[in-house]
Amino acid sequence: MAKTNIVDWQTITNFVIDAFKGYGIPEEDAKICADVLLESDKRGIESHGVNRFKPIYLDRIKAGIQKPVTEFEVVKDFAATAVVDGHDGMGQVVGYKAMNMAIEKAKKYGIGMVVARNSTHYGIAGYYVTMATQAGCVGITGTNARPSIAPTFGVENMLGTNPLTFGMPTDEEFDFVLDCATSIIQRGRIEYYARMGIDTPAGMVVGRDGSSLTDSEAILKALVSGEAALAPLGGIGEEFAGYKGYGYATVVEILSAAFQQGQFLRALSGIGPNGEKIPHRLGHFFIAIDTEAFMGLEAFKKTCGDILRDLRNSTKAPDAERIYTAGEKEYLVWQERKDSGVPINDAVQKELVQIRDELGLTQYKFPFED
Repeated sequence: MAKTNIVDWQTITNFVIDAFKGYGIPEEDAKICADVLLESDKRGIESHGVNRFKPIYLDRIKAGIQKPVTEFEVVKDFAATAVVDGHDGMGQVVGYKAMNMAIEKAKKYGIGMVVARNSTHYGIAGYYVTMATQAGCVGITGTNARPSIAPTFGVENMLGTNPLTFGMPTDEEFDFVLDCATSIIQRGRIEYYARMGIDTPAGMVVGRDGSSLTDSEAILKALVSGEAALAPLGGIGEEFAGYKGYGYATVVEILSAAFQQGQFLRALSGIGPNGEKIPHRLGHFFIAIDTEAFMGLEAFKKTCGDILRDLRNSTKAPDAERIYTAGEKEYLVWQERKDSGVPINDAVQKELVQIRDELGLTQYKFPFED
């Protein structure tokens, strides 16, 4: 059989779970972390999938700046709201439990909001709003992150890529899920470009001298050193409304820090006063709104679906094949991949083999190996 870079879902899922367990994560938490991680690849969002398995999660556990066992503490619980503390544990576990709390509160009070502090990278934000849509709710989430975005008229990386993410249940095969950063490009995409040896497109990253940077490897180093920053949605300056992306990134920063009295801006760099690695201590927020508290789930889904269908059926540009709505492309990727598996690039193949050999998971042999 010829080599392939496609690993079937059962194999990659079991391997990721076993690897997480090998790094000290309890089995049930490992299953949550694997589910969030691989949901990115199922939706075609490689920047947040197995590409980040080792560098963002395993390496941080090994470095001692992220705890494999998550202490999920409820700091304050007040009717439809709650504040939780993740104590530097696994962000996926914090996110999963926090959104479940928000959904439970929404089912009781019509709306629920839970905010988290002292958490870590929680993976694809769309995962959590999909938890809400599957429960018949509208879902909203956001998270701050290590500084990457420069404010309008600035060149210093101050704000994280700070996604503001929405999920709406529909009567179609896929829900409306808008999951995007408030920067033109997120750090994870640049990491992916660097792994693939691809330049970052011009105009997305600005240097301290105001010039556009394109060398992906150099950009990643410059983002850490503070010599580069990502442009907000709309770009640098006001000509193309970059202030809007800057404004939305600030909204997410405030909601991810102010309610829970968490860290913010440069305090999230992950670098201590002597240049040492320290926990990132991110903040998140999760909102669930029960459609049954209004005119009911089926009515909501029908109206939402009608809006999306009208948008897709509107007049296309002369050179456009079709119009999409948020969540549709990800659904189509899943239709293509569900019976095959996840594509693994050369760099990640080496990492998976390294992890397997390090942990002695000899039961796994990947199809990309000779």
